[in-house]
Amino acid sequence: QVQLVESRGGLVQPGGSLRLSCAASGFTLNDYAVSWFRQAPGKEREGVSCVSPSGDGSTDYADSAKGRFTISRDNAKNTVYLQMNSLKPEDTAVYYCAADLRVRGCNYAGMNYWGKGTLVTVSS
Repeated sequence: QVQLVESRGGLVQPGGSLRLSCAASGFTLNDYAVSWFRQAPGKEREGVSCVSPSGDGSTDYADSAKGRFTISRDNAKNTVYLQMNSLKPEDTAVYYCAADLRVRGCNYAGMNYWGKGTLVTVSS
């Protein structure tokens, strides 16, 4: 069965950190670009960060994530991570990972597979 599963989010205090994981089953995540999206209450879904297929090494970050979030891959675990530091209340959202079969690069369109999402709440 093909699926992407995000790790559990949770409640984090402002300034805190959280690492989300996106584990793939039923397909080889190395061949796919992986993107993280988020959707805050009452807002549209937005792309947060993406990483190219293994071997390319390129990444992208939304302006809101630059300097605070880091995306990475663990090919042996068929998993992609999003390390989020210096979290702010405005980072509160449901976070989704998605995979896009491509040769190189990454973007936030044309995803082949989606996870179900995980809620991250940043609040004191």
